[in-house]
Amino acid sequence: MTTKSTPDKQNTRYQIGEVAERTGVTQRTLRFYEEKGLVDPPERMDGGFRLYSEEDVTRIEYIKKLQDLLGFTLSEIKEMVEAEELLQQISATRRPDRDLPTRFQRSSTILTALTRQLDVVEHKVEHLGLLREELRAKMQRVTARRAEILESMAKEGITPPAGATATTIA
Repeated sequence: MTTKSTPDKQNTRYQIGEVAERTGVTQRTLRFYEEKGLVDPPERMDGGFRLYSEEDVTRIEYIKKLQDLLGFTLSEIKEMVEAEELLQQISATRRPDRDLPTRFQRSSTILTALTRQLDVVEHKVEHLGLLREELRAKMQRVTARRAEILESMAKEGITPPAGATATTIA
């Protein structure tokens, strides 16, 4: 691990291999994230080696989570990450002594960022819901067809396979 002059976590810098190992993504993926604007270009050592901050690592872990767990596309991830960064910037500069119009404007910016994130999630949920309904419809058609086959087998005196039923899928 490469560090700057102070040993605190905020100033710690990691080389690309360390980040890849820590986050579970390949070095190629890290370069791709950088190319697509999902990760800001990292600092560089004199030899050109990339140096990532703790903040970069957290962002990469967030991107990976969105991809792995939620099946988000890279454009959806970029939208989510940019909104999250804006929220973090506003939170980091929060001051309760600001004048009310400024505080109101900042809250409007927060709502806009959260709305962007919610729009991405709702779009994904909508598409997943449509896919779920398509799969349920297919299952119902196949279940109905199985029932017809079982009925035909019974009429012809053919014994159905053990455990064969034509249950309906909800």
